[in-house]
Amino acid sequence: MARSITLNVRVGGALGEFVTAQVGDDGVYENVCEYVRDLIRRHKNEAEAAAFERLKAELTHAFAAPDEAYQPLDAETVIRRGQTLSGASIDFEFRTRPGIP
Repeated sequence: MARSITLNVRVGGALGEFVTAQVGDDGVYENVCEYVRDLIRRHKNEAEAAAFERLKAELTHAFAAPDEAYQPLDAETVIRRGQTLSGASIDFEFRTRPGIP
């Protein structure tokens, strides 16, 4: 379970007036905490949607590449590349079961 944190925020001037207008009898929110939680949820959703759009654009670009742009790779090559990029060293041996190439 995620832990709770306490936020103390001082808002004055035009921003304070705007927040005050959003809460209470005339506002949409019952209290400032409810308003701040909603703002955080909305921002979180926007950030997740933006990350998804970036991923979608990258995948669209990758899948649009012509077949000639792809190189056949075996598992050993992929693992070695990953080790090189990460700096890790993992020993492995490929074995096949009889009847499986």
